[in-house]
Amino acid sequence: MKGGSIEVGEVSKDASPRKGVARGLSIMDFILRIIAAVATLGSALAMGTTNETLPFATQFIKFRAEFDDLPSLVFFVMANAVVCGYLVLSLMISVFHILRSTAVKSRILLVALDTVMLSLVTASASAATSIVYIAHNGNTGANWFAICQQYNNFCERISGSLIGSYIAVALFIILIMLSLVAISRN
Repeated sequence: MKGGSIEVGEVSKDASPRKGVARGLSIMDFILRIIAAVATLGSALAMGTTNETLPFATQFIKFRAEFDDLPSLVFFVMANAVVCGYLVLSLMISVFHILRSTAVKSRILLVALDTVMLSLVTASASAATSIVYIAHNGNTGANWFAICQQYNNFCERISGSLIGSYIAVALFIILIMLSLVAISRN
């Protein structure tokens, strides 16, 4: 046979298994970013639309609980919205990595920005968790009473909104590890 033909069992130089693995990591990165964006958006919306008025309110006095009464919960909503916006914008870079799986500099930038966003979403989830804990259990030393016996719906929604944030924290950790693996393979 001539020198230019490929014999049975030979692999062409263009098809390397490293490129396939890198592309698979990039596709996984894209999917995880979508899931994390949905989780942070859901958390921000669930917390941002939380309010409850007690049924025994009078015309002049209303007993109302809203998320914006507590600055930690406002920080939670804003941080989750910022992280969701970042995740949506980073989808473009993730698509670029699917098309060009050997890109290293953009992956390093993505790891740095993902780490910053991981810190932001962890800080906001931790701050909101402390408020949710106080709402459920109170603090007798500080003479703060638990409000969840009166504002049951409010407490259920703010507790539920934490789940999406902690899912995003876990996904960011996985995203950072995936990016580091992809960088090390190039």
